[in-house]
Amino acid sequence: MVLESIRSPADLKALPAEQLDLLAHELREAIVASVAEVGGHLGSNLGVVELTIALHRVFDSPDDVLIWDTGHQAYVHKMLTGRAARFTTLRQAAGLSGYPSRNESAHDLVENSHASTSLSWAFGLARAQADLPPEQRRRVVAVLGDGALTGGMAYEALNNLGHHESPAIIVLNDNGRSYAETVSRLSERVADLRTDPRYRSWRGRLDQVLTRLPMVERLAGAGVEAIKAAVSEAPALQAFVEALGVRYLGPYDGHDIARLEHALVTAERLDTPVLVHVLTQKGKGYGPAETDPEKKLHDTSAFDVATGRARSRSQLSWTHVFSEALLELAEERAPLLAITAAMPGSTGLLPLAARHPDRVLDVGIAEQHAVTAAAGLAASGRLPVVAVYSTFFSRAFDQANLDVGLHDEHVIFVLDRAGITGDDGPSHHGILDLGLCLRIPAMTVLAPSCAEDLRAMLRTAVDLEGPVSIRFPKGSAIPAAALGLDPAGITTGLGARQLRTGSDVCLLGVGDRVLAALHAAELLAEHDIEASVWDVRSVRPADPVMLDAAAAAPLVVTVENALVGGGAGAELADRLTERAGVRHTPPVLRLGVPDAYHPQGKPDRILSELGLDAAGIVAATRKVLADDR
Repeated sequence: MVLESIRSPADLKALPAEQLDLLAHELREAIVASVAEVGGHLGSNLGVVELTIALHRVFDSPDDVLIWDTGHQAYVHKMLTGRAARFTTLRQAAGLSGYPSRNESAHDLVENSHASTSLSWAFGLARAQADLPPEQRRRVVAVLGDGALTGGMAYEALNNLGHHESPAIIVLNDNGRSYAETVSRLSERVADLRTDPRYRSWRGRLDQVLTRLPMVERLAGAGVEAIKAAVSEAPALQAFVEALGVRYLGPYDGHDIARLEHALVTAERLDTPVLVHVLTQKGKGYGPAETDPEKKLHDTSAFDVATGRARSRSQLSWTHVFSEALLELAEERAPLLAITAAMPGSTGLLPLAARHPDRVLDVGIAEQHAVTAAAGLAASGRLPVVAVYSTFFSRAFDQANLDVGLHDEHVIFVLDRAGITGDDGPSHHGILDLGLCLRIPAMTVLAPSCAEDLRAMLRTAVDLEGPVSIRFPKGSAIPAAALGLDPAGITTGLGARQLRTGSDVCLLGVGDRVLAALHAAELLAEHDIEASVWDVRSVRPADPVMLDAAAAAPLVVTVENALVGGGAGAELADRLTERAGVRHTPPVLRLGVPDAYHPQGKPDRILSELGLDAAGIVAATRKVLADDR
């Protein structure tokens, strides 16, 4: 195999051109085989095979800097930089990250797992080169998907790159897709520029030239307009970036390696900020990914190679439960409108979009805009539901705080993939949202412990006032029966519930940690420690009945799948002190995710290592009780 001979970019550079197509084929086979087993980002990586080969044949990584936006399209880059033999460990504990990682290779400078940031990295790196002698300068190359250009940060950086004339190469991988269909007018090849003041000025000069030509006197007015139109329309992307001082090259066939190499060499010689526009096919070389209607094979779980279909799951996911509940509510509440940041499939909005296309608003990879737009919708009498991954909510905290919270707008935030998420590593763990939501004074903060709870909380949330957040984890939803609950009895989303009585310790479980708390209580009983267990449900406002019960316990233990600092445990401890008074407040042991960037691995394994499973709760509780005796 050709791929086995590539241990570094130097080996790739030495490879005869006639072997490159075979190498591309082998890379695609390796990607499909590995992702089918462990899940990961498939379509985006299949689309950049030839582009990545060309980049590593033209540039000298790691002396030259390659930045991937987002990093999930860097699988080929990993294999061409000495990691092909380990590719089967992708996204596994102690294996290769699904994104670039400094811990893995000198070829990875920026992990960059959140979109639209690569150009800011490129500007900073390129600007720093200006202070170095020419022989020490590194070439800076940023590779971004066209979806990244729906995020405002990319435009801020593009403006600075052009203004400062920073010599960086921007490779725009244009496959017409982000997660869903790209939301951007810049994806159109030709646009009317007549509203641009610069165009009007240039058009005026064109008018003067045309009227001086003898033949123009013989042309009808329509003929003059046709000539003007023919010479005045230009590719929208080229006109836009060059207006900012960035050169434009392209578009090029992103699967023609020779042509790509020529384009990149040309760009490098310009010694100025330049955008190389490359057209690729997402999922190229694997039929199911090529015809993927939305994004099921963008970031996929394990799947069958022959069909491209995900392997069956025995239980409904939290996302699916939310999707069904939202669709039901939308039928009842005409003002309801859902907002997504380019992830309608991942966040469960496709069924609603299919039935009511005008009630799902996809703003592109632009979480800040999504949240402020939701505030505007709420102020106009609509009922916006912002569905976003927990890890991406942090990108829009300022807007949630000052545009939604400060104005007390009724916006419902549905935070998917909350808590430890596993395979995608430190950048995708959703551990910040509880602490962030609790910093917004007006926000109601809800955490369902079972599928029926999620349905009830969403129904309750639409009737509340002000901002509301509902968080749930990745994976299969816990059924009410697993908690010993009657599903029919869950009719409201507020108010804590007591699941077990005991006088030695009070366990307050938050969200998906309630089941672990129940199991911990059973284990504690084997050590003659009787624990009461409460399902918190509403972190804010906290149920006063629960707080009174906790105040009577010798020890209170809070358990949450979120950052422990400033999280649910801290909030509940403060409310307990307010209600019981300092002298009557029992000691509170707060269990949660510690401050750290936690590596990839299966969620259950990571939670166990952090002491957030039943055994960990028991060990921590017994230690405190033993220390107090």
